[in-house]
Amino acid sequence: MYTFVASILHFGSVVFLAVGALLPIVDPLGGAPIYLAMTSELTTEQRIRMAKAVAFYSFLLLMVSALIGVYVLDFFGVSIPAVQVAGGIVVCAIGWQLLNSPSAVPALERSSSADLTSEALRERAFYPMTMPLTVGPGSISIAITLGANPSPGFRAALSTVLAHAIGIVIIALSVYLCYRYAEQLLNKLGKLGTGIFVRLSAFILVCIGVQICWNGIRALVTTGFRISAS
Repeated sequence: MYTFVASILHFGSVVFLAVGALLPIVDPLGGAPIYLAMTSELTTEQRIRMAKAVAFYSFLLLMVSALIGVYVLDFFGVSIPAVQVAGGIVVCAIGWQLLNSPSAVPALERSSSADLTSEALRERAFYPMTMPLTVGPGSISIAITLGANPSPGFRAALSTVLAHAIGIVIIALSVYLCYRYAEQLLNKLGKLGTGIFVRLSAFILVCIGVQICWNGIRALVTTGFRISAS
């Protein structure tokens, strides 16, 4: 019974780690004003369809990065602890930048196109709405860093992948909800509420980055001691 409860708690902690690490940098609430500005010429139905497409593409990009990003790095001979240290530093830097960034949202030019075909809408949903505006290099590097924590054993590894998938689904769902209801959310939160949310999320991101970096440093030190002892 105790082992089952411990496994459930560990599974939940991995899910919350994925959400906590990715949500501040993906920042769908902070990206809602940009999304609203870039889709201002679309109809309500088109905006809803694009929000669904952006959420789906975001899930694919993050999941692929978490699953095979480590193998790509292994192909180039980069160790997992090194990825953890570098990824943790990147996470800290991004969180620190968000923590000290101005709250103003940059103004964007509106597109002059009034009618979009389904194919053009999907293309626009992937670029630039999904990449790089929603899932950029920062969130991709974080997803790779999350995937650089392999668990020993097939069952543990499968559980970790499933937990990451659930966390990324939560991120994609939050992207859809924030973009789908961007106008209503911004009217209720206002500039002050949005700024507070971004600052709190950025501080959590800095803390997570420190933890990831420390895990990598500890693994490098342990590996170094084993090599020296042998």
